[in-house]
Amino acid sequence: MKLSKLFNRKMQATGNRVVDFYSKYDEDGRFARKSRMPEFLITMQFIEKYLFSGAKIIEIGAGTGRYSFALAEKGYEVSAVDLTPAHITQMQKKKNEHHNMHIYEANACDLSRFADASFDIVLLLGPMYHLFTDADKHKALREALRICKDGGIVFVSYCNNDTTMYKYFYNGKILEYLDKGAILDDYHARSIPEEVFELYRKSDIDALMRNYNVTRLHFVGVDMLSYLFDDSFDRMSDRLFDEYMKFLSVLCEREDSTGLSIHMLDIFRKEKE
Repeated sequence: MKLSKLFNRKMQATGNRVVDFYSKYDEDGRFARKSRMPEFLITMQFIEKYLFSGAKIIEIGAGTGRYSFALAEKGYEVSAVDLTPAHITQMQKKKNEHHNMHIYEANACDLSRFADASFDIVLLLGPMYHLFTDADKHKALREALRICKDGGIVFVSYCNNDTTMYKYFYNGKILEYLDKGAILDDYHARSIPEEVFELYRKSDIDALMRNYNVTRLHFVGVDMLSYLFDDSFDRMSDRLFDEYMKFLSVLCEREDSTGLSIHMLDIFRKEKE
């Protein structure tokens, strides 16, 4: 069998697992909880640093459109791309006539419907969670950079390996993952598509990005340990939550703190070739 056919079959199998997971997961309700909101609020804080009048934005792996709709509400032209048909349906239902928003079903590894250098800001805020080989990861990164204009800004999100290990200890699942061989001796999760989520250390991200002509602008821990608070966090008063967000804004970009975050955000500028 030709390598291209093997690649396409593997991509389809991985994509099917992701679609199946998100078809059953309440992605739209995820940010409704206070323990989940810091991820959105800190990410938006950094996106807003690079917005300008007339900016064209694409969100790849848009889910149900949390960021896309927030940006469309601000008057920006946004293209929202997702792999999951259920998400496409939800976004289409939420879209209003005043939203300058285009919705597409597509895979992050194949954005051939979009021309080179089409967007000023590219958001790749989910797909890297679900790519399990370096070949697939580089395909998604190359596509994001290809459709970005020279000088444009790319945002890429990753799930943090080590904080996830803390979470597994916290919720008691660590032994289950160890027993089935999903975690290596150095406590790095193995790249197993059946687990749906791929986990990274910053050194893994740095190794990926050495291949590209980009300038890193920020490396951000967008939620720190917020997920571990769960119900007690959700009961925070509005005043206490506001103070917590100020605290995160102070910590989120400090090199000695970003490793505490469940989700990490890499922000870089595409340089001219």
